[in-house]
Amino acid sequence: MSTDARIRELSERHKRLETVLEDKRKHPSTTDQEMLDLKQKKLRIKDEIISLKSA
Repeated sequence: MSTDARIRELSERHKRLETVLEDKRKHPSTTDQEMLDLKQKKLRIKDEIISLKSA
């Protein structure tokens, strides 16, 4: 997989996680830990995107 393709894939995953986070914020049954886990996944993806772009 090319670097550009990997960046596109990661960007899509990042967008999907943002949508999930928005949905979870609306539900009172969502725990703080669930939100933290999703935010950490999103941050790891963003870090990987930045790393690939700077390589």
